[in-house]
Amino acid sequence: MKFKHLAILSMITVISIGCANQEPSNQTNTQTKPPATVASSGSGVGVFKAGEHPTQGKVKVVTEQGKSYLEFDQNFKTDKGPDLYVILYRSDAPPQSGIKEKDYLSIAPLQKISGTQRYAVPEKVKLGEFKSVAIWCRKFNATFGYAPLASS
Repeated sequence: MKFKHLAILSMITVISIGCANQEPSNQTNTQTKPPATVASSGSGVGVFKAGEHPTQGKVKVVTEQGKSYLEFDQNFKTDKGPDLYVILYRSDAPPQSGIKEKDYLSIAPLQKISGTQRYAVPEKVKLGEFKSVAIWCRKFNATFGYAPLASS
């Protein structure tokens, strides 16, 4: 009989200690960092279209602490290729092949062929001069896909 009481008492102690170590679910964590301020710029959002390769997802221009970024969403996807770059293009739809140097600005090599990613736009760039974002194969001068940027 004493063993039964001792076992019950031990179980109550374990449960009490376990509950005491848990934080209440309605308690606010004061160490969390406030979210970064993200504001849309004048160039808006674009939906990727296929060029020479299937390309999908969305890109938006965001401004954060005075700097502009091209941000691809989680649905972004294109084919694998050599020497892929993210470029800004002056018209709504770049040609599938043979783009001319005066018509685009190279931003950076493509980080990955799918998923969320972000590219800093150089400070001196006037985004209003560009109408689309493209995934471009520098080696073969081919546009994999592009997204016209909606004006807002």
